[in-house]
Formats: sequence, C-alpha cells, structure tokens
Amino acid sequence: MGARDALPGGTVPARWWHALPDGRLQCDLCPRDCRLHDGQRGLCFVRAREGDAMVLTTYGRSSGFAIDPIEKKPLNHFYPGSAVLSFGTAGCNLACKFCQNWDISKSREMDRLMDQASPAGIAEAAAETGCRSVAFTYNDPVIFAEYAMDTADACHALGVQTIAVTAGYIHAAPRREFFARMDAANVDLKGFTDDFYFRQTGAHLAPVLDTLQHIVHETHCWLEITTLLIPGHNDGDAELGAMTRWIADHLGRDVPLHFSAFHPDYKMTDVERTPLSTLRRARAIALGNGLRHVYTGNVHDAEGGTTACPGCGHALIERDWHRILGYALDAGGRCTHCGTAVAGRFAAEPPALGRRRVPVRLAMG
Repeated sequence: MGARDALPGGTVPARWWHALPDGRLQCDLCPRDCRLHDGQRGLCFVRAREGDAMVLTTYGRSSGFAIDPIEKKPLNHFYPGSAVLSFGTAGCNLACKFCQNWDISKSREMDRLMDQASPAGIAEAAAETGCRSVAFTYNDPVIFAEYAMDTADACHALGVQTIAVTAGYIHAAPRREFFARMDAANVDLKGFTDDFYFRQTGAHLAPVLDTLQHIVHETHCWLEITTLLIPGHNDGDAELGAMTRWIADHLGRDVPLHFSAFHPDYKMTDVERTPLSTLRRARAIALGNGLRHVYTGNVHDAEGGTTACPGCGHALIERDWHRILGYALDAGGRCTHCGTAVAGRFAAEPPALGRRRVPVRLAMG
C-alpha cells in the first residue's frame, strides 16, 4: 500500500464501508457499525461521510510526537530499553468513562492537531533519531488505520518497526490488514465482563477477545496486554481469576500482562486511586494461574517491574518505573544464568534511555 494523497484539511478516502438500502453509509471498521447521513461523523469523530463516500479526516495530522522508552507503551519484552517515536491523532471509538488521555482521545477540536507529517516523514524521523520503532498511541490507531498502515509500510522500508497501542475494538477484515503491518501491540483489556465493557466503555468484550486471539495465533505481531485496575469496578478476585485463566488457556502463559494503576480522571473522578496492594494482589492471582510475566504499572514497585527467568527465577531485567537497572539476557533472549529462553524480542544490550520524554516537532514530508 502506498501513501495516500491527502485532500485539504487532512482528508483521505476511507476504506471498509458500504452503502445501505436507506441511503446511509455504514462504516465497517469497528463493531460500532456507525450508519451515517451526509455530513455526519462516526462516534470516533474522525471518520465521516462526505457525499457518497466515507473519509478519514485526520490523515497526516497529529496531536504530538515524542521519543519515549519502549517501557512506556508498556512493552517489557520488545527490545527493552530501546527508543520509540510515539504519536497519535485525535478521537476514539470507545467511550471510556475512565479515559486517562481524554483530552486527546475525546477531542472534537481538529485545530488541536498542530503537528503534521507524512508517513515517509515519520519513518525518516524515527530512523534519524535512532528510534528502533514507531508507536501509534495516545489515542487508538484503529480509527486512523489507513494512516497507521501507510506509515508502517514507510517504516519497514527503512528498517523501523511499528507498534499499535490499542483497545483492539475492530472488525475481522480490517483487523487482518492492520495487525499484519504491526511488529508489536499492547492491547488494553479493559475488564473481563461484558457488563463492565458496556457500562464503562459503551463497547463489548467479545470483539476484543477475538482480536487478542487473532494477534497470537494468526500474525507475527508480538503481544502484551494491559488492564487498568479500577477499584470496585474490575478488580475483584473472581474476575481477575477468570481473565488470567482465559489468557493462559487461549493465548499462552508467555504473553506479558501489565496491571496498571488508575487515577481519577475524565468522568470517573469519584473513584480512589488504585492502591499498590490491589496491583500486587492481581499479580499474585495471575502468577498463580500460570502466567509467567506479570507486571505492575504507574507505580514504583521493583518486584512488579522486574522480568524474572521462568526457568531459574533470577532477575533478568530489573526496572525502576521505565528505567532499566540491570540486564541479564544474551543476544538470543536467553537467561545468562541458566540458558532458558525468554519469550519476546531482545537485543544483546539495551541502550540507557531512562524515563525522560523528549518532544519532537516534525514537518510535513
């Protein structure tokens, strides 16, 4: 797929839609199946009907770029310590009441998208700044799939890898094309009941589970999962037990799982922050159900941030938040103590990047 020619304002023809007998156009990108009259936008706000066609309104436009450590995505088993060029656009196809990036994902202000860059420009910037990968993040890349896929093609041409940070709410046909172009993904598994998904995100659980299984069983994309634990909403022992057993049975014991701490935000300001004890309890449940790599996030927790050898138990990658303190894997991703192979993608030695976030300004290329 080649890069598209954007119309004025960042609009390009969208894919995955069809006309209905009543004259509306249905978007077939995600399970929301938005049905639009002329001039209307979907719930994501960035896919719109113009005349007799569907368009993407944010192609080549971004809410910002930054160079991050890969651990911020979070990805702990995908070239740890490497630099990633991160960017997003605006809008989202979920309606999470607890959104931690709501100023971007819920934005209805297209003038928020100040930075502009072509797919080739993004790939070149990543290569020139020493980034091993580009991450589509901040808001869900599913809704700007055409832009993300074109950028992935440009990145791969320069030897730069690509990452999707996503909720995984996407239909089967676009899902196949989208994840075929991704080298890694972190999928937000918001909870493990359909009631939670419907009440708190306006979506459903089943399509997300389908996406997780597709990535593991039908692609070469490396997968990690994040669950934001919200006190009193999705942090019960029974739900965590069911979720982690499902991951072990359907995805495998080597898929890393991150339990992340919630902080009050957006439409959920009346709920307390997630205590460290809850994250540790969830981690213990997951480990007890056979998952080999379970992490805690958004907190200082040395044990919960450390990658341990599944063979001998030695600490292989010691972390303080996003900073790597110790590294004991060889170039093949094997424990230097016992030789056990650890699931993931690893280099011989990670660069020392640390926690600092570096903003980047790109010009349209």
